[in-house]
Amino acid sequence: MSAPDMLTEEERLELEMAEQARLGADDWSSVAPGKAANFGQSFGRLIGLLKPHAVAFILVSILGAIGVVLAVIAPKVLGEATNIIFEGVVSAGLADQFPAGTSQEVVVETLRAAGQTDMANMVSAMRDFTVGAGVDFDALRMVIVAVLAIYVVSALLTWAQGYVINVIMVRTMWRLRESVEAKINRLPLSYFDKVQRGELISRVTNDIDNITQTMQQSLSTVVTSVLTVIGVLFMMFSISWQLALVALVSLPLMAVIFGVIGPRSQKAFGIQWRKVGRLNARVEESFSGHALVKVFGREADSAEKFAAENEELYEAAFKAQFLSGIIMPGMMFVGNLTYVGIAVLGGIMVANGQLRLGDVQAFIQYSQQFTQPLSELGGMAAVIQSGTASAERVFELLDADEQEPDDEDAPELTEGHGVIEFKGVKFAYTEDRPLITDLSFRVEPGQTVAIVGPTGAGKTTLVNLIMRFYELNGGQILLDGQDIAELTRDDVRSRTGMVLQDPWLFAGTIRDNIRYGRESATDEEIVEAAKATRVDRFVHSLPDGYDTVLDEDASNVSAGEKQLITIARAFVAQPSVLILDEATSSVDTRTELLLQHAMAALREGRTSFVIAHRLSTIRDADLILVMEHGDIVEKGSHDELIAAHGAYWRLYQSQFEQAATDLDAEAALLESATEPGDAGAGTDEAEVPQQS
Repeated sequence: MSAPDMLTEEERLELEMAEQARLGADDWSSVAPGKAANFGQSFGRLIGLLKPHAVAFILVSILGAIGVVLAVIAPKVLGEATNIIFEGVVSAGLADQFPAGTSQEVVVETLRAAGQTDMANMVSAMRDFTVGAGVDFDALRMVIVAVLAIYVVSALLTWAQGYVINVIMVRTMWRLRESVEAKINRLPLSYFDKVQRGELISRVTNDIDNITQTMQQSLSTVVTSVLTVIGVLFMMFSISWQLALVALVSLPLMAVIFGVIGPRSQKAFGIQWRKVGRLNARVEESFSGHALVKVFGREADSAEKFAAENEELYEAAFKAQFLSGIIMPGMMFVGNLTYVGIAVLGGIMVANGQLRLGDVQAFIQYSQQFTQPLSELGGMAAVIQSGTASAERVFELLDADEQEPDDEDAPELTEGHGVIEFKGVKFAYTEDRPLITDLSFRVEPGQTVAIVGPTGAGKTTLVNLIMRFYELNGGQILLDGQDIAELTRDDVRSRTGMVLQDPWLFAGTIRDNIRYGRESATDEEIVEAAKATRVDRFVHSLPDGYDTVLDEDASNVSAGEKQLITIARAFVAQPSVLILDEATSSVDTRTELLLQHAMAALREGRTSFVIAHRLSTIRDADLILVMEHGDIVEKGSHDELIAAHGAYWRLYQSQFEQAATDLDAEAALLESATEPGDAGAGTDEAEVPQQS
């Protein structure tokens, strides 16, 4: 049950306007967080989620390190195979110029004397060279087997690393969802007054899913890529520092690409996720009010607004994906330039005898291994930026101010009959707009208190304070002589039953929805409550009776039947204090009269607060509180207030006079009815004119 359902439209509007003024926002949607305002801090906190799995993460790092070492060694070993083949071919080719078995030194000196300097340099760089020896296939076979073994073991370690990382991520995201769920239960209702439900749902679902994908895709890649870059750099310098410097030229170029595009990509992803939240809010609003949209023929307007926000999301998503898509090709382009430079310089060094051909081959592989992880890191940067923007939105939810926790030493709620006393109560949704300034009254057990007044007078706020949905700015509310601020919220609410104007039912059977008021209620108590509220009558017309499963939004029962079920739910709770906020507005006047008789038995010995615009409830109340601007301007019985010719009299003249005539006629009709229970309990249209 969300707070926006409890606030009147005027109260909600005033609250939003005050919040906009405080934030200086021209558009309320800008209140919702969008981009990661502090990437470093948010990303560090995101990584901090992995802290409980530090041991497993160390294991991942070890597996990754071993795998990288093997992957880095493999090109060097494979280069030896190339050297064996190349040197064997050269030794066989020189058999035409030199006798078989001629040593390497003699061949080099002879070639230099003949002016074949390049060939002499190349031969001088070879190892175990003998003219006519040919390819050593035994040595070649051993090298190939060693390379295959290295690649197999490296692949197994990579698989193990990925498996452990997936376990870490699944458990981490499970904990994050648990934290968010627990946080939502600790948030005050004032938080939900300021955040659209669609926006909140987007953070709990889309943003957490995006974080999950980001961490799963990037964590393994980042760890492996960083270790690979370090290992490859070591191997490249061990082969040739000149070629290594050529490879390092790519780093500044890649840094420029990332530095220019990265921040823009991060901002674009932040805007994209904000647009997703706004679109979700629009869809949720349209679906919730689908019937109303159709009644007023606003399908085209709703579709137009959806199309506009969908177009904004398309543009934001396109820009984000376009910017992130530039990073990887840019990195690859720089990597290809590096590859060309290494190939040219390496060929020259082989010709000069500075390197063996297999070493150049290995170095070219290393250059690819060097640029590939850098490119992957560049590509992951965009993903990480998107995930960090989502993480920051979730962290803002987790960091939201919570309601003050109950005192561990809170006194136990004493037994009582529901005496409610307000002493100098002060309350405001925002500090600069006080709503209730100095409210005092007392209600005895068994009394029915009707609260009347114009929209925005504070009627709903008054009962919300009794339920301790909001904390007071001053004064006290006493329940059976105990300050509710000192009691636990569960104790206060366990003594209170509440029925709102808008009925809210959960997925499940009718029996389950009634039992929701008190889990320990027996089937007999459920049926008894259903009979008292006329639920029993229409339930027997359903195929499965009390076991009828309510579909989405409980659309298989009428609005009036929904409300009767919620009233039965409050009945079965057996509360000391009963709060009805326009609880009978969804049923016809005849059914309401029947409910009044049923509610009389429930109210006996209990305190009842009723917010209603129907005279049937107001006229029969023991005490009527007339509210204006958050203050009680009049109180007394119906006859006393009419005789006073004050605020209630004026309200009566403007709203209730004609209703009184209709009510008297309906009461006479009810008394003459042979079977008063025949009134359609679940009808949505009144058989006589209803009061406003």
